[in-house]
Parts: sequence; C-alpha cells; structure tokens
Amino acid sequence: MPTNATKKTKPSRGEACLARTKPKLSLAVQYAVEAAGLPTRAQVRKWVKAALASNAEITVRFVDEIEGRSLNRDYRGKDYATNVLSFIYSGAPVLGDLVICAPVVAREAQDQGKMIEAHYAHLIVHGALHLQGFEHEVEAEAEAMEARETEIVIKLGYPDPY
Repeated sequence: MPTNATKKTKPSRGEACLARTKPKLSLAVQYAVEAAGLPTRAQVRKWVKAALASNAEITVRFVDEIEGRSLNRDYRGKDYATNVLSFIYSGAPVLGDLVICAPVVAREAQDQGKMIEAHYAHLIVHGALHLQGFEHEVEAEAEAMEARETEIVIKLGYPDPY
C-alpha cells in the first residue's frame, strides 16, 4: 500500500488555478545566419517565457546585417541594421515575430563589455515585451519598460542590462 509520500494526489484547487495561469508559448526559432554565440532554442524559449504575461505564438529569427538592414528599411524607414525588430500581428493571444541581427548584437556586446549571452537574453526579453504592447518612445513608458526588462533579466540570472 502506498504511503502519502508516494501516493499520487490531485493538485489542490489553488495549484490547479496557478498551473492554468502560466502562459502557453508556441515558439519557432529560425537561424538564417551562422555566428558565434547564438543562443540555443532552449535558451530562447526560457527567455521568451520569462517575459510573457499571456499566451503567445512567436517566431524568433536570427539574421545577418543584410536582412536586418533590409527589414529595418522596409518597415521602419531606417536604412541600417538594428539589434531587434518586433512585428506584432495580434495582441490576444500575442502573435508576432522577433528578428535579431546577430552581427549587431555581437558588436554591441563587445562595445558595451557585456557577455553575448546576457545581451541576447536582454534583447529577446525586450522584443517579447514589445510584442505585448510595451513601448519606449515616451520617457514614462521607457522607464516602465526598462524596469520590467531589468526585473526579468535579473531573475534569469544576468546582470542589470542598463
């Protein structure tokens, strides 16, 4: 006869409620560039999930400077490659794409004296927050977004990105 220590029990009502509130993530990760230090799919999943407040379907695509520049020019009117681009298709559930320009991320990490893994984690969290409606064009919004990013990145075990 099993003891309480080995007996399988149903979760309490509160535990079941908590389990239901964890956001579900459908994630695709695309590597359109070969570069040193690219994060694994498992790392990307962990970082995106840490930033989610609701269910989401997200594609994260790692690109070179040519594709990054082209997308930034075509969709934002800015003729240079940037570190992360966010494309939002739906807000509930979150449906969107993140495009990460690997050479820009590597250069920024080196210039800022950051570990490349920590910089990727920060930028993926940053992009995932954008997909959920966070912005940084107005100072008050930027402060709120940076505070949330910092909280998440530190919980993930990386230093304050700012």
